[in-house]
Amino acid sequence: MATLKSSFTVSPAISNPIRFGTFPPKCFIRVPNPPCLRRRLVLPKFRQTIGGGGLIRCELPDFHLSATATTVSGVSTENAVDQIQIPKGEMWSVHKFGGTCVGNSQRIRNVAEVIINDNSERKLVVVSAMSKVTDMMYDLILKAQSRDDSYLSALEAVLEKHRLTARDLLDGDDLASFLSHLHNDISNLKAMLRAIYIAGHASESFSDFVAGHGELWSAQMLSFVVRKTGLECKWMDTRDVLIVNPTSSNQVDPDFEESDKRLKKWFSLNPSKIIIATGFIASTPKNIPTTLKRDGSDFSAAIMGALLRARQVTIWTDVDGVYSADPRKVNEAVILETLSYQEAWEMSYFGANVLHPRTIIPVMRYNIPIVIRNIFNLSAPGTVICQPSEDDYELKLTTPVKGFATIDNLALINVEGTGMAGVPGTASDIFGTVKDVGANVIMISQASSEHSVCFAVPEKEVNAVSEALRSRFSEALQAGRLSQIEVIPNCSILAAVGQKMASTPGVSCTLFSALAKANINVRAISQGCSEYNVTVVIKREDSVKALRAVHSRFFLSRTTLAMGIIGPGLIGATLLDQLRDQAAVLKQEFNIDLRVMGITGSKTMLLSDIGIDLSRWRELLNEKGTEANLDKFTQQVHGNHFIPNSVLVDCTADSAIASHYYDWLRKGIHVITPNKKANSGPLDQYLKLRDLQRKSYTHYFYEATVGAGLPIISTLRGLLETGDKILRIEGICSGTLSYLFNNFVGDRSFSEVVAEAKNAGFTEPDPRDDLSGTDVARKVIILARESGLKLDLADLPIRSLVPEPLKGCASAEEFMEKLPQYDGDLAKERLEAENSGEVLRYVGVVDAINQKGTVELRRYKKEHPFAQLAGSDNIIAFTTTRYKDHPLIVRGPGAGAQVTAGGIFSDILRLASYLGAPS
Repeated sequence: MATLKSSFTVSPAISNPIRFGTFPPKCFIRVPNPPCLRRRLVLPKFRQTIGGGGLIRCELPDFHLSATATTVSGVSTENAVDQIQIPKGEMWSVHKFGGTCVGNSQRIRNVAEVIINDNSERKLVVVSAMSKVTDMMYDLILKAQSRDDSYLSALEAVLEKHRLTARDLLDGDDLASFLSHLHNDISNLKAMLRAIYIAGHASESFSDFVAGHGELWSAQMLSFVVRKTGLECKWMDTRDVLIVNPTSSNQVDPDFEESDKRLKKWFSLNPSKIIIATGFIASTPKNIPTTLKRDGSDFSAAIMGALLRARQVTIWTDVDGVYSADPRKVNEAVILETLSYQEAWEMSYFGANVLHPRTIIPVMRYNIPIVIRNIFNLSAPGTVICQPSEDDYELKLTTPVKGFATIDNLALINVEGTGMAGVPGTASDIFGTVKDVGANVIMISQASSEHSVCFAVPEKEVNAVSEALRSRFSEALQAGRLSQIEVIPNCSILAAVGQKMASTPGVSCTLFSALAKANINVRAISQGCSEYNVTVVIKREDSVKALRAVHSRFFLSRTTLAMGIIGPGLIGATLLDQLRDQAAVLKQEFNIDLRVMGITGSKTMLLSDIGIDLSRWRELLNEKGTEANLDKFTQQVHGNHFIPNSVLVDCTADSAIASHYYDWLRKGIHVITPNKKANSGPLDQYLKLRDLQRKSYTHYFYEATVGAGLPIISTLRGLLETGDKILRIEGICSGTLSYLFNNFVGDRSFSEVVAEAKNAGFTEPDPRDDLSGTDVARKVIILARESGLKLDLADLPIRSLVPEPLKGCASAEEFMEKLPQYDGDLAKERLEAENSGEVLRYVGVVDAINQKGTVELRRYKKEHPFAQLAGSDNIIAFTTTRYKDHPLIVRGPGAGAQVTAGGIFSDILRLASYLGAPS
């Protein structure tokens, strides 16, 4: 039999013993010198026998710290009287500095400077351990109980980190005093870790005791630094003050009454205007060291703020405040100026990096504001969490939704069956089973018919939950009272949070509209009657996209579009210049934010993550352009940034580009184009494209395919949508051919007019492309199909103006050289028309009654609207049941880069309007 006593002392001492916990009753140990931080530790007698290999077999009963009464400034702690009352109220400000704030010596100096510059009458400062130190301490415990000898070198690293920091911060007696305590603590920790190493086990109280040393060291160093400036400052081991009751949910509940008594006693012995207190650590009512668990230092600050009735609690961190969404997922997340307690609570529950909900409870009781500020950006005002007045709230409210948060890696469990309806206790049985498994239910949604209940749980727990439910309800499943217990994996939760959501009509509508327009399907919905949050369950793969979509809808411009421009030729370049000139006006006056994320030609493309500077797009395309890759280009515009609405604008005449429209629309990418190839191509592909457009929220606009910037397609749609019936569409819809026949007068030859138009740039490089009539035929097909006719290009008789012998000319030059030889035929037709008081016009006709179309050279009386055109104007006449006697006519410029680009631009703004921009 042997008895071992090991004595230590601690200041300030307390009269109650601190019980660490219990080793296993039988373990192989070499008797350690357990750490007790200068407190007296008494190990009772233990029984030992010699085991194999010379090891000592010990039976070690409980041991605890007992503190002998000591005095501070001649006052006994056991008989201390509250000679100095602690003042409470707004003279106190509480600060909390996290691990990154005290991560090194310079940062500790910065913290000291913030404390000194605070002009509050009294300050209590809560500090965390230096950055990563708490993790290092827990790693020591893990290594020791795993019997990994590297715990010794890891402990040496902890010592060295603090020794180097102290030497950089302190000197003289301060340094000697701190290093003495540090080495003593490390020596004691080494002894305790050795005991844990031999036992292969560490109780929770041992772990908490070891883990809390980082806060002790950082608090002591900071107090020395503040005192060096000449200010009065004391440091507090909060285990002597904060008393908490552990709960069954790995959390603790503060005992405010006992903590208040101990705070008063502590202050009577240590009066000071500046107190540096340890965060994270506390004691149980039995004086067993413990921690405040997750976000413990924030909780410490909130508790101290409540005990002192402080003016405010400032949480210093490494971000500028609370964001409207996770800035790692949403590039344009904004810092929120204010949050109510309830909003902060809701956002933190759903994973936002705000505060743990329990941090809010103590200060909320006394309406003490919490301010989140950035130690590395003192100019940023931060976010104030408080209970604002109605007037303040209305004044500062720009959107009823304050923020969005997501929780990933969830699964949805759906319990469904007609036997559930009206049966009391079904929900209780379901969630009682879930509780027995120990799973955490994140969200619950139930149909009002009681036919089904679904709820979200962490994916790692779903198998255990589903098995338990199937076991519990096996009889109901066999009898058919329950039809299924379904598991839907790979889910995420998206939560919208805002205190004013309840009193603002249309919030949910806006939320679901934004999700629908981003092609995101909602699996389940949950909303409390308080309406502080609306929660939806979505596919995990849609999580980021959904977050961006709803954030964009509420926080960015009402309509933000990511655009990709394909074909920066004449039309595309003109469009880009128009966008450049109008973008700022659209954003400021109409709340439409247009961002060109990519420009691609056939060989080179330019990509951007935030939007291309359109004032320099030509220069940037030349300097920073990369090899064109349409797939990569599409991915950049659609899936690699924070803007949920994406549109590809095809400014080419390329059928290969048009062949991608269906896939783009299917992926949720809107398409705008003047390219006629898709809508005049094979009928089955066109029908497939339009069918997809009708079934989705993805838009396909092509106003500029007929009439450039004239509202021809939209006019036709307006007629049809209002119930009118198309009888005939007839028009001059080629600017080139309009110009040719408007100028083919007098004694001018046709070849002369063609040459003039070519030189003026009114024709294609090869005029045969215009004279063949194919371009007009494509427009006729587009108008016919819009009218409901199912025509193909091959169905149209086309009057070609290219003489048959010249169709095979090897070049445009050869064609132009030989064209005068064939002027006679058209000259004869012109003469016949003039003799009859008529003019020649090249027109396209849709005959809806006879289900056909034609492209032909026709004669019109000189008083006819078609005969009165000038230049390259287009004209379209709609004959309908409403406009039968006097056709509806649309007339105006129908060719040229400016008007064509304007037509495309009009479609872009139309898309913005469909997506929610103000009209």
